[in-house]
Amino acid sequence: MRVAEVVGRVLYEHGARYVFGVVGSGNFHVTNALVAAGARFVAAAHEGGAASMADAYARTSATVGLLSVHQGPGVTNALTGLTEAAKSRTPMVVLAPEATAPRSNFFIDLPSLAASVGADFHRVRAAHAAEDAGAAYRAAARGATVVLALPLEVQHTVTEPWSGPVPAVAPTPAAAGQVEPLLAALQAARRPVFIAGRGARAAREPLIRLADACGALLAVSAAAKGLFTGNPWNLDVAGGFATPLAAELIGAADLVVAWGSTLNMWTTRHGELIPPSAVVVQVDHDPAAFGVNRPVDLTVAGEVSAVAEAVLGRLGTGPTGVVDAGTGGWRTPELAQRIRDHGRWRAVPYRDEGGPATIDPRTLSAALDDLLPPDRTVVVDSGNFMGYPSMWLDVPDVAGFCFTQAFQSVGLGLASALGAAVARPDRLTVAAVGDGGFVMSATELVTAVRLALPLLVVIYDDAAYGAEVHHFGPDGHPLETVTFPETDLAAIARGYGCDGLTVRTVDDLGPVRRWLAGPRTRPLVIDAKVSAARGSWWLEEAFRGH
Repeated sequence: MRVAEVVGRVLYEHGARYVFGVVGSGNFHVTNALVAAGARFVAAAHEGGAASMADAYARTSATVGLLSVHQGPGVTNALTGLTEAAKSRTPMVVLAPEATAPRSNFFIDLPSLAASVGADFHRVRAAHAAEDAGAAYRAAARGATVVLALPLEVQHTVTEPWSGPVPAVAPTPAAAGQVEPLLAALQAARRPVFIAGRGARAAREPLIRLADACGALLAVSAAAKGLFTGNPWNLDVAGGFATPLAAELIGAADLVVAWGSTLNMWTTRHGELIPPSAVVVQVDHDPAAFGVNRPVDLTVAGEVSAVAEAVLGRLGTGPTGVVDAGTGGWRTPELAQRIRDHGRWRAVPYRDEGGPATIDPRTLSAALDDLLPPDRTVVVDSGNFMGYPSMWLDVPDVAGFCFTQAFQSVGLGLASALGAAVARPDRLTVAAVGDGGFVMSATELVTAVRLALPLLVVIYDDAAYGAEVHHFGPDGHPLETVTFPETDLAAIARGYGCDGLTVRTVDDLGPVRRWLAGPRTRPLVIDAKVSAARGSWWLEEAFRGH
């Protein structure tokens, strides 16, 4: 058995069921070995798209994503998607064929490349192929993006057939750390708020029970949107996407506990969201994350669920289930009613800025939220538009929202939506993209048509790179480099084999209802000509960090 065949078989036996990529000579045998073992290969149009597909598949399915690319340019084509995955700590293995001769045209310093973007690096050795492939998969399963180098000469080496056994993926020890300071802070607080981030995506139940015990309100970073869907004390996203009510209540907190969140500048509105008088606690399994974005008063090193359970075990409760120290005072019936009435952006009034030829993006998003089925996965690209789907489209749970913003690259949303759709074909996947990001990634519509999965692509089309228009325009800078003639993007979509629809008013959305009622085997692409009179406040805040 060749080493490449061993690697493919080992990865499949560890749990790899889908592999995304573009096949060339360097990854031909290992990809075929995966398919022969039982994995499904999803052929992308471009390695950059394949990387985003594998990333979103892993996020949405809560399993390890697998990317297979050619040596040299196949790796570099995938680099932006790989970087997004690494910065998001997505569990993913990148099968990277390696030309080891320094004078080869395909030579890349793969260890340095992986290190430069924050990915782990592993290399397959001829005599230890099964061991090395399994170690890479297990490292990814523990929460890392792993570049697995497959030296070309090693791949073709004949080695002993492999038949197992498969070592179990050892879970990260669920250490709770020292919880006494957190316990004391919760007992002393009168207006506690929990902000859960990416590191708390698997901790919904213990965090809700702890919040109930101490009377805390619940909020999330954008990466964890949907975590507390359905809870009456859920304020939804903190930071730039926060509703006025959420900003008011977080701004009145006397204790903020960040669970698996580093409280970056977007989650805290450059530190202005959390009041200076509040005690700030950070809980994270990685001590290196403490205080990286802002000073904190207390830290607890431990896995989020384990810390929450440990505090619950130590927290003395009265007959009502609320701590005896008297906390939970602001969980009143009146506040619950305010959250029901004003806790969603749908309840915040605005002046519609649409015109005869354009639709207000808020009006568009609200109308889509009413039309689309509740079981949905919303995938959001980067750009000036990104707050509208993030704020106006509800999601059923934390797996229903995929936010590709760790690297802030425009153009990843469409391919990410395909990976999410593969992971959850039982849900309608909605790709929300800007016109710039759509044009960058439109080639993956070929892949969307091939997959025949339920996919709705919504283009917030302002005929510009809107972020730059609204950031530089007020200062009088010329904008010819970031504005474009109107383009019929729906016609482009139809050319790829999709259904295409141009939307300028709410009435133009009628065909969406008919598409939803059908088999949904052809993707529908909506070219929504959105009004562009105003910039978005979340981008104004983001540019302050540049």
